[in-house]
Amino acid sequence: MDYNALAELLFSHIDKTMADYETIYPKRELPEDAKVTRFAPSPTGFLHIGGLFAALISERIAHQSGGKFILRIEDTDKKREVENGVEKILEGLIGFGVSIDEGFVDFDSQVGDYGPYMQSQRAPIYQCFAKELVKKGMAYPCFCTEDELSATREKQEAEKLLPGYWGSFAKCRNLTFDEIKEKIDAGMPYVLRLKSCGSEDKKIAFKDGIKGKIEMPENIVDVVILKSDGIPTYHFAHVVDDYLMGTTNVIRGDEWISSIPIHLQMFYMLGLKPPKYAHIAPIMKEDEGGKRKISKRKDPEAAVTYYDEEGYPADGVIEYLLNLANYTFEDFRKANKNAHWSEFKLEMNKMSNSGGLFDLVKLNDVCKNTVASYTAEKVYDLATKWAQKYDNELYTLLTRNKDFSVAMFNFDRNPDKPRKDIGKWSEVRDAFAFMFDELFDGQYENVENVSKEDAKKMLELYKEMYDETADNSTWFNTLKDLAEKIGFAREVKEYKKNPDAFPGHVGDVSNILRVAVTGRTKSPDLCSIMKTLGKEKVIERIDKAISALGI
Repeated sequence: MDYNALAELLFSHIDKTMADYETIYPKRELPEDAKVTRFAPSPTGFLHIGGLFAALISERIAHQSGGKFILRIEDTDKKREVENGVEKILEGLIGFGVSIDEGFVDFDSQVGDYGPYMQSQRAPIYQCFAKELVKKGMAYPCFCTEDELSATREKQEAEKLLPGYWGSFAKCRNLTFDEIKEKIDAGMPYVLRLKSCGSEDKKIAFKDGIKGKIEMPENIVDVVILKSDGIPTYHFAHVVDDYLMGTTNVIRGDEWISSIPIHLQMFYMLGLKPPKYAHIAPIMKEDEGGKRKISKRKDPEAAVTYYDEEGYPADGVIEYLLNLANYTFEDFRKANKNAHWSEFKLEMNKMSNSGGLFDLVKLNDVCKNTVASYTAEKVYDLATKWAQKYDNELYTLLTRNKDFSVAMFNFDRNPDKPRKDIGKWSEVRDAFAFMFDELFDGQYENVENVSKEDAKKMLELYKEMYDETADNSTWFNTLKDLAEKIGFAREVKEYKKNPDAFPGHVGDVSNILRVAVTGRTKSPDLCSIMKTLGKEKVIERIDKAISALGI
């Protein structure tokens, strides 16, 4: 077989060589230990939380080493592609703080010297590399029809043989040049297959960055590298792209481990050095006493859009994912309470082999800590941004008076022991409904051990005593004076010493006032709430509460 002639027959339109592309895409000039990683999703649906997890790990490994993180779009499966697929991926990554150096940085914008970063735009590059394989006698055209391939699969299944196009099943492997030319001249469609050099009785071994040493049988299947339309399969495109883009570390889900023999074989047959591989265990979820992979079909939280819709703060979601990635993150956070999560050094050898267990309760706790660490101004900015997108009424209320809303978000925002009312922006409405007449439902929680008569007396007296200019200490002393006036204990400890001597204590007075103003027995600092509402509104609320007592 004259393989050069075959290469020209198949790829007469390709005039560049691998060497030409190596010149176009030269080796990167980066620090010695810098890592180049990539996230290469297909625009076939929403961004999965597992995808965000893999992208975050890849981005961290690159950036903490002074390297580069690439977003490459693998759109070779046009049948499954969804509308705005790339935009959805970008919204998920950028919205949750994953910083992209190269590739797609916007829906229609690519940056970097190693593009294009969309596989469908790189067809001539793949065909050039495929042509080199044909010249070496390492690839050949296959004219088998789908019916013929189906019959082969059925025979292999019946005989319990390795599925695929290999050995005696590889009918087109040994076609002569004349036979190939005759079929092409007749207009028969064909794919290009790798002529595998693997052996059934040999194994490959490689060191996985997460799982350690792995041994697997060599690939013996003549896999398709170019489809009939000249577009590559994932396997071949990945090899060519990662080589030309200078990827040093491929970090991806462990469902791709079974493809490693194919990928390494392609690198070696092309004479290229493969990147290092690391395979991430899937994110798991408890279900009926067992564990399973988090599912696109069963679990709404599988979609990254879920976290945006619910209003989880991006920093909180990333903190939680880093907790799943490395067990040492929790110790880092305890020792560095105010540090940004990007200061944590992620280590792949400290990742779980079995997959982290996803827990929404734990995520909520992490996000409550995150929100508690923000300034009131930042809470306002993020809450209003979310509300503008998902809750128009809340957006209107929050932005009607910014100073009022910022003061509201500043309740109990003590840096030493901040209140942790909210873990996501969708909780703002309920958490602060009492601050807005439009949301205040006029329902009052019950204060135990205080009669309606005593409650009415307290509220009427308080209206006369209320000084809106008083500081917190003076304000609470007023409540003590009020308690004493109606025969309640001035101090809680005084009441506990002799409970039969008093109908209640100053804490009960505080609770009656709290319920009158907010409708709730639990709230942030009541003095701050009243100052922010203003005296006129406080008196109005007290009057309504008195009327609601019905006596």
